[in-house]
Amino acid sequence: MSEYRGILVIAEQNDNIIHKVSYELLNKAKELAHTLNVPLNCLLIGNDGIAAEELNYRGADTVYYIKSKIFSNPEEYLYKQNIVEFINENKPEIILIGATNFGRSLAPRIAAALKTGLTADCTDLKIDDEGHFIQIRPAFSDNILAYIKTAKLPQMATIRYKEFNEAEKDLNRKINIVEIEPYFNCYNKSKTIKTFKELGVDITEAKIVVAAGRGIKKKEDLKMIETFANKLGGVMGVSRALVDAGMISSSYQIGYSGNRVKPKIYIACGISGAPQHLAGMKESGLIIAINSDPSAPIFSIADYGYVGDLYEIIPYLIRDIE
Repeated sequence: MSEYRGILVIAEQNDNIIHKVSYELLNKAKELAHTLNVPLNCLLIGNDGIAAEELNYRGADTVYYIKSKIFSNPEEYLYKQNIVEFINENKPEIILIGATNFGRSLAPRIAAALKTGLTADCTDLKIDDEGHFIQIRPAFSDNILAYIKTAKLPQMATIRYKEFNEAEKDLNRKINIVEIEPYFNCYNKSKTIKTFKELGVDITEAKIVVAAGRGIKKKEDLKMIETFANKLGGVMGVSRALVDAGMISSSYQIGYSGNRVKPKIYIACGISGAPQHLAGMKESGLIIAINSDPSAPIFSIADYGYVGDLYEIIPYLIRDIE
């Protein structure tokens, strides 16, 4: 066990752009590394042309860059094989991965190959008084927080996007990038035929979100919510109920099993406020709730609330804005 040392953040990149969750992980990892007095390193896998030095500026002591055109498309098996070899060679004691769609698919494969534990979707991380790594995540539909220790090394956790602030950029930090040849550069059991990208705004980056819930009676009525959001310069989101009803794709879903958002303004329209939904938006700057039920749980966290029919209120607000 004593041979394991240091913290490793596995950076994610999409189309050669480093995902912002990597900077959030570095921010929290700096705090952990300082407490443990260990180095903080970053592993980046991708094609040529990624601004790897940005990870140094954000706090990584060393950036290990496995660079090859074979990583142009994300392929979990190929990534996993290279990451596992790197970990076995460098032996970090703590490994952090963003709980993005790709990270959630990749992390368990790595943990299984290393025969170690994995705590998924953490909302906080800490080092206790005895120097143990504590992984904190919601459990039982967000009703309690579980404090978890991993029995063996390395210790792995995925962390939700938007949980921490991004590490500040310090251009005075030393650039230290170590380029590594791929350990594995061939996987012929899958092939990318075509990559599809959904058009529209990334809801996780929106400054204003107008979200609809069970109060919406039919799919066509979402146009009213979308118009309201557009008038405010924001984007539309929904609760899981509307996704389950087939009204809209899951990319708009906010909540424990959907996207986590942290806008400056969040307007909940016809959303009761189930714990699963609150988990995805409760950190919003200003929360406004519109619901016909005065006892709806959403009012308990709202800064402003209006008891009434959204089908009367939203059209009025749209006209008022116009």
